[in-house]
Amino acid sequence: MTIPVINAIINFSTGAGFASPMILDSGVLGVNALADTTSVSVDVSNLVDSIKTNRGRTALSDVFQTGTMSLRIIDQNGDFNPMNPASPYYNLLNPMRKVSITATYGTTTYPIFAGYITSYDTTTPKDVGEVVYTTIQAVDGFRLFQNAQITSVASTSAGQTSGTRIAKLLDAVGWPSGMRDIDTGQTTVQADPGTLRTSLGAMQTVTSTEYGSLYMDGFGNVVFQDRALTSSSVAGTPVDFNDNGTGISYNNALWKLDDTLVFNKASITRTGGTAQVAFNQDSIDKYFLHSYQEQNLLMETDAEALNNAQAFVASRQETSIRCDAVTLDLYTANYDAGITAALDLDFFDPITVTTTQPGSSTLTKTLQVFGVSHDIKPSNWKTTLTTLEPIIDSFIIGTNYGILGTNTLSY
Repeated sequence: MTIPVINAIINFSTGAGFASPMILDSGVLGVNALADTTSVSVDVSNLVDSIKTNRGRTALSDVFQTGTMSLRIIDQNGDFNPMNPASPYYNLLNPMRKVSITATYGTTTYPIFAGYITSYDTTTPKDVGEVVYTTIQAVDGFRLFQNAQITSVASTSAGQTSGTRIAKLLDAVGWPSGMRDIDTGQTTVQADPGTLRTSLGAMQTVTSTEYGSLYMDGFGNVVFQDRALTSSSVAGTPVDFNDNGTGISYNNALWKLDDTLVFNKASITRTGGTAQVAFNQDSIDKYFLHSYQEQNLLMETDAEALNNAQAFVASRQETSIRCDAVTLDLYTANYDAGITAALDLDFFDPITVTTTQPGSSTLTKTLQVFGVSHDIKPSNWKTTLTTLEPIIDSFIIGTNYGILGTNTLSY
């Protein structure tokens, strides 16, 4: 059975970039990244005991969370003992150094996680003899943005597109320009408020104003997508998962029907504006009142705030059964398509999941991937894809936030 090969690299150089650093008068411009010290990059792939990664979006808030990774390695030489002067990494074992995980399958190398080390946890289990485990905990770039507080931000006047504003906020914390994938955006924003806040909070405010998405990808890049690209209109041909042998098989699928994602009244307030409220009475009558509100967004007019509220309600006024997650076992025999899907699928990719039910019935749903987690151990690799409906249904996307359907939303 052929399974992916894990590549685990720790880069002890400073700075945010994951490229191989160089110092002036050395390295290759355009390939290497400037750094204040030469790189000490360590391949610990042959020491890996287990890896757990988690990246994704919180369904209720439509916000992507900080990605996390736990990498447990076997340390038989004491190399990861920070008090061992004989260690090749002596004086290098510091928090906020870089770690990246990729997986090679066939001739392709896929990104799994790229982030920054928060701790080195050493344990010596009594039942395994002389073996010492060092567990490296890491987070993605969102943690850096959360730690960086800002006030005034240069070149952030009114009328900028949301994408331009995101770029200025990244400039304010010195985030590398080569680690960005930023859409222009379809909404213009007010001047930056200049208040004390985290840079992550500032970018998430702009993202909510746009009704877009902000996340870190598997390479460690910041991705900002505007509302057109966060809708179902971007969906191509879904990857088919089916338990009847016609699609990719899976280990488990979690189906759920509840009111968790129902919102039938939304209040959106921009800075300097008044609350703009949209609701759907049919949904309120059916499910009772489910309210949502956001304040201090940065769209320039109340009309745009109302569009935002209307789009939110139109996307969430109804519910139906959904598949919240599908788990793939990469050690399944003859699982080439499943392995490729587990490594290649990422946020906003469309999938169709079908599960056979008693009475010759089925459950089937086409959704988008909004979370990817890997649990990797010796002779065991499971990948779970978290799935949800599109953030905005494509039928409500228009010049502003779109033309609403047959249900009238008012305020």
